[in-house]
Amino acid sequence: MNAHGQSEKQENPRETDTRAGIGWLLLDMTLVAGGMTALVKAQGVTYPAFQLVFIRAMIGLIFILPLIWRHRMEMLRVKYPWRNLFRICCNAIALTSNFIAITLLPLATVNAVGFSRPLVTMAMAVAFLGERVSRYRWAGACLAFAGVLVVLVSVVFGALAVIQTRALRQENTTVMMVFYTVGLAVITAVPAIWTWKPVAPLDWGPLLAIGLLAQMGQYCFLRAYRIADASVLAPVSYLSILFVTAVGYFLFDEVPETRVVLGIAIILVSLQSTALVEYVLKALRRRK
Repeated sequence: MNAHGQSEKQENPRETDTRAGIGWLLLDMTLVAGGMTALVKAQGVTYPAFQLVFIRAMIGLIFILPLIWRHRMEMLRVKYPWRNLFRICCNAIALTSNFIAITLLPLATVNAVGFSRPLVTMAMAVAFLGERVSRYRWAGACLAFAGVLVVLVSVVFGALAVIQTRALRQENTTVMMVFYTVGLAVITAVPAIWTWKPVAPLDWGPLLAIGLLAQMGQYCFLRAYRIADASVLAPVSYLSILFVTAVGYFLFDEVPETRVVLGIAIILVSLQSTALVEYVLKALRRRK
């Protein structure tokens, strides 16, 4: 009895971390996929992607200045400077290319193509972090990827950035946010200046919102990947299609093509089937 009680105590914290991680990731989707993406698409018609990323980074930096001051001593004790640098380089490439795609293509299509990233993330989590992935989750992810192919430069770099985030879970969250925000600003500064277009006074409101939503989403994203396995969170990322499809339909009159809807259906069914199989197997193990 005691052994059983101790076993439950050992399992509960991990399960709690997983649920909390999924919660943080869903909040990130709401802020970024549901809010920021719409603003980027609207403003991307007028302003180049490099300029939007640069402005997003600078506005985000302003919002986190109080955090920088509060954790100023941590900023002097960065544990993994080179890994942080590699992470923000990957993020800069992924975010800029994603902003370009959001402007040029229907939101549902962009998101569906981007669904290959969680599968790449899951594979990299196994290769680089030594995380274990059940064969049922692999089966569901591969079937979901088949849905992505029905639809088909940010995927690989985005996946790399996610892996670096998970690998940096021992790093202070504020340090990671500062590296990310400052890094984006530095990396995109020159191309942003080169392609810069004067910002209309009324456009500063949406641009400010892009920076705020992105920074809040970044915090939620970091929290999620600090406390839960990347291989567990990766499939949950597919749910962002619900947010971007709704935004595209209601705000931009984008009706998804049949092949996009088919791909989304395959993805969602695959994920739900995988989750159901794992839940049943876990319940059977507990009964034993």
